Amino acid sequence: MDFTRSAEHSQITDMVAEFVDEEVKPRAAEIDKEDEFPWDLVEEMSELGLMGMPFPEEYDGAGLDYHAYASALEEIARGSGGLGTVVAAHTSLAGNMLYEYGDEDQKQEYLAGLNRGDDIGAFALSEAEAGSDVPSMQTTAERDGDEYVLNGDKLWISNGSVANTVTVFAKTDPDAGHRGISSFVVRPEEDDGFIVEGTEEKLGDKGCPTAELRFDDMRIPADRILGEEGDGFRHALETLNGGRITIAARSIGLARAALEDSLEYAQDREQFDQPISDFQTIQHKLADMDTKVESAELLMHKAADKKMRGERFIKEAAQAKLYASEISREVTNEGIQIHGGYGYTKDFDVERYYRDAKLNEIYEGTSEVLRNTIANELLD
Repeated sequence: MDFTRSAEHSQITDMVAEFVDEEVKPRAAEIDKEDEFPWDLVEEMSELGLMGMPFPEEYDGAGLDYHAYASALEEIARGSGGLGTVVAAHTSLAGNMLYEYGDEDQKQEYLAGLNRGDDIGAFALSEAEAGSDVPSMQTTAERDGDEYVLNGDKLWISNGSVANTVTVFAKTDPDAGHRGISSFVVRPEEDDGFIVEGTEEKLGDKGCPTAELRFDDMRIPADRILGEEGDGFRHALETLNGGRITIAARSIGLARAALEDSLEYAQDREQFDQPISDFQTIQHKLADMDTKVESAELLMHKAADKKMRGERFIKEAAQAKLYASEISREVTNEGIQIHGGYGYTKDFDVERYYRDAKLNEIYEGTSEVLRNTIANELLD
């Protein structure tokens, strides 16, 4: 593996970092407080080509490799964890579903709109009784002539209340277990019976609405199916596998934000007539925080490298997401500790980083599920 960034990679990362420092970070506390979708920032990201980074230019994407995409997402999350989730759900989940499993017409009609930022994407897999246990889903899609009729509910859907293009998983053969699951493209503004039941009040990840969706005899054209009937479970697993790389990126971005803030604070804050950065205990905390961030980044890029080479990367993606998500919580927690009493207030951003970081251990594969995945790969 070449550890030297290409000129293009550095240019992209620097451009996104500048955008984050100038436009996102000054707004991050407001986004967290108001918990409203930041349409203006998404529009600016669209103009910069950040809503379709890893997809080919023929579909109006930016044509970036996965290293550059992951680094860019890391920078976005450094500014706002919620905005990082907006981009990850839109790109790594909804966009990737269309790119990998859509036919040419579907890519031109739906993927290109996502890549331009004309549309917002969402990925509707989870249900109240089917989180990690995907085959337990109850949503159905029954073929009726040239249409499918969808009925059911989805829960915890990032971007769900603002999306124009939603990839939805439903059972076309309820008696076939995971082999009866299929995936579809749904257009909320066009498809009668698409209902947003509401959005969740969450600990963190503010600015990215997490919605409950309901499909009430929702009819969609039969040509909206992705691939063939019964392919949906495989689509979900493969898409989540790639998405774990970007959750690692979100985790690293939040951890790095806490590290940067803590470095600055430790050198400014004085106790006993000296900066607290002079104390060995604080120095050791900072050293451990930095080592964890650097280690997580290496795991992330290792998984990205294998994905780009077309190699099997299930274990690497699971390890990257597992480790990065857990050190994200640990590093942001240490950030609060270094800030002391101030860190527990909203006067400083580290409390927000901590709240945003916790989600990384839950979505797109809990830490417990990922440990099972890693063990299965080792024992297979």
